[in-house]
Amino acid sequence: MACLVFDIETSALPLEQFDEAQREFLFREAERLPDEVARQTRRAEIQQQMSLWPLTAQVVCIAMLNAESLRGQVLFLAEDYEEEAEAGPVEFVPCMDEVELLTAFWDVARHYEEVVTFNGRTFDVPFLYLRSALLNVPISRKDWLGYRFATTPHCDLAEQLTFYGVSGREGAARRFNLDFYCKAFGIDSPKAHGVTGRDVGALLAEGRSREVAEYCLRDVRATVELYRIWRERLAGIK
Repeated sequence: MACLVFDIETSALPLEQFDEAQREFLFREAERLPDEVARQTRRAEIQQQMSLWPLTAQVVCIAMLNAESLRGQVLFLAEDYEEEAEAGPVEFVPCMDEVELLTAFWDVARHYEEVVTFNGRTFDVPFLYLRSALLNVPISRKDWLGYRFATTPHCDLAEQLTFYGVSGREGAARRFNLDFYCKAFGIDSPKAHGVTGRDVGALLAEGRSREVAEYCLRDVRATVELYRIWRERLAGIK
């Protein structure tokens, strides 16, 4: 069956897009701190966290690969969106806005029976669902949250490699990040090239959206390799 591997990158929306009541809600915890330095530090932390919440952030990139053919697309927000998509096994496709990006993603997703992610059940998938709902973009696959203890149609490697959190935060099967798993299994880490998820906002502000797209694609390629290892060595463990 056709299997899609994907990853998303997100970035916080400008604070100016939120009214006074929303900003008060977001920074309420920080404003309760008595020390000014502590307040500013916590405000900065919250602004960083805003990129992780679909009500305060947008999807800026989605990289997708067919797990078998390794062909796919990288959809990303860019000012030069009129540029033609590049030919090749992986096309880099600049999008005018988030609606165009999400619409293109769901058009691809409907052709796949299975999907593979790393931490997609708790982050990527709900983020995409909520952003699509907020922007009234039709969702072509609504079964990716489904039954947690099944690997079809959605195989979340972060859950599989922890055996669904069987040993908690500190046990033998504790969760590590994708970078750690890649290094442990001898896979080229997407973070080995000097870019991490924390850099996305700054890169976008500098107009370096293509670098964000390339980083997102490295994440997906690493996930494909990790999926192959899981499938060959660990799939079926109950």
